Order: sequence, then C-alpha cells, then structure tokens
Amino acid sequence: MMSITEETRSILLGFQRTEITEYAVYSALARRVKGPNGELFLRIAEDEKRHASIWERYTGVSLPPDRWKVVLFVLLALVLGITFAIKLMEKGEKRAEKNYGAVKEAIPEVAVILREETEHEAALADLIDEERLRYMSSMILGLNDALVELTGALAGFTFALGSGKLVAMAGSITGIAAALSMSASEYLSQKSEEGDRKPLKAAVYTGLIYLGTVVVLVFPYIIFDSPFAALSLTLLNGVGIILFFTFFMSVVRDVPFRKNFLEMLSISLGVAGISFLIGYLARLFLGVEL
Repeated sequence: MMSITEETRSILLGFQRTEITEYAVYSALARRVKGPNGELFLRIAEDEKRHASIWERYTGVSLPPDRWKVVLFVLLALVLGITFAIKLMEKGEKRAEKNYGAVKEAIPEVAVILREETEHEAALADLIDEERLRYMSSMILGLNDALVELTGALAGFTFALGSGKLVAMAGSITGIAAALSMSASEYLSQKSEEGDRKPLKAAVYTGLIYLGTVVVLVFPYIIFDSPFAALSLTLLNGVGIILFFTFFMSVVRDVPFRKNFLEMLSISLGVAGISFLIGYLARLFLGVEL
C-alpha cells in the first residue's frame, strides 16, 4: 500500500463509509424490487461494494455500513418512493465527489470510480419508472388547487363567520365538494387525452391529495376555540406542505427548490390575504353577527 497523508486518509474513510452504506441500501432495495429495477440495484450494489474495497486497500481498515442511513433510505423508499430515496442518496454522494479532486493525484482508481458513479446515475434515470411519478401532474394539480382555494376560503370564513366550529364545518364541506369536483375534472381531462395514464387512477390521485390537504388545513379549527389562532396554524401547516412537496419535487425532478417554493408560497399566502380581506368586508358591510 502506497503512503498517503492523514488528510487524504480521512477523506478516503469518508468515501469508504459512503460506498459500503450505499452497497447495503441498494442490496436491501434489490431484495424488495423485482424485475429490471431489482437487477439494476443488485449490479450497482456490487459496484459500490467493489469501490469500498478499493478505498479499504488505502485506509487499511474495514468499515461497517451506517445502519441509521440504511434504515432511513429504505423507509424513505417505502413511504415516498424508490426514486426519491435513491436520488436523495445520490445527491449526497455527488457532494462527496467534489472531494475526489483532492485525492485523484494519489489514487489512480478515482477516475474509474467517478465514471462508474456517473453511469449509475444515467442508468437509474433511464430505468426507474414508478406509478406515483407518472401521476405526479395529477398530484400537483390536487395539491396546488387545495392549497390555494381552501387556504383562501378558510381565511375568508375566519373573519366572516368568527367561529372555529363553523369555519371547520364550512371548510370541510367546501373542501370535500372541491375534491370531488377536481377528481371528476381530472378524470374527464385524462379520458380525452391519449397517453399511458389511466383516467380513474389520475382522478383518485388528485382527489386523495386534495382530501389529505383539506384534513391538514381544517384540523386546527377543530382543536382551537379561537378561529384566528386556528388560521395561524392553518397557514403554518400550508407552508409546511409547500415546503415538503417542493423539496420532494426538487429531488425527483431535479428542479430548483428555492424558486418553486417561493412561487407557490407567494400564491397561496396572497390568495389567503385577499380572501381574509373579502371576509372582513363582507362582515363589515353586510353586518352579519354569528
């Protein structure tokens, strides 16, 4: 083994831990996924294991996988989809690859490993096909519509009605009716188009995302007596939903996070502000007291 500095060895230990951890993740995913995807994960797992053994020749120590990361990424794959989990994991490796330049003079195998990692990314991008990603546009439609319409409606109801329970009831009725309407519209829209997406599944995805958003936004009005306290939590929940979904989209579709988050946030809060003002004016001029 050639002599390397402690600084280089420290970098290589980081590479080694990453590679052996990814070997464990891909191996776990390969056991859960059948067909071409499973075969690809198994091949990538073996490559990652071989990369780890290369680094081990230079570090002189055998490292176990980071078990917490293995559990985390396998859970992410189960809950949010394989594409999200592996793309998030590959983003972490991409950041680590920036250190390759610091060791490429001392380690001749760096160029080969870097090329294989690039091939992995290309293979994953070409092969992975998840149902939930094919219906992503339907999910976005349901989420965006629920956030904009229902946040605005709840803000207007808050000042117009002045009662948390009444707002919860009105918001629930409005939200459920809108979810059914959006599902029907998405079904008819997909039925009129030619593609590989099934109209009924597209409608179900749209409706479920809409209803889920309704529950999260209306729930504060059920637990708070003050409708204004409930509105504050509802707006906070809305920001949380936008933050999570924008991050999810930025990972699986490689789109800018900051731009999309600020755009969606400004639209939702803008509509909520206008609706709150409309509710205030309606109560002021109509003189309704509940």
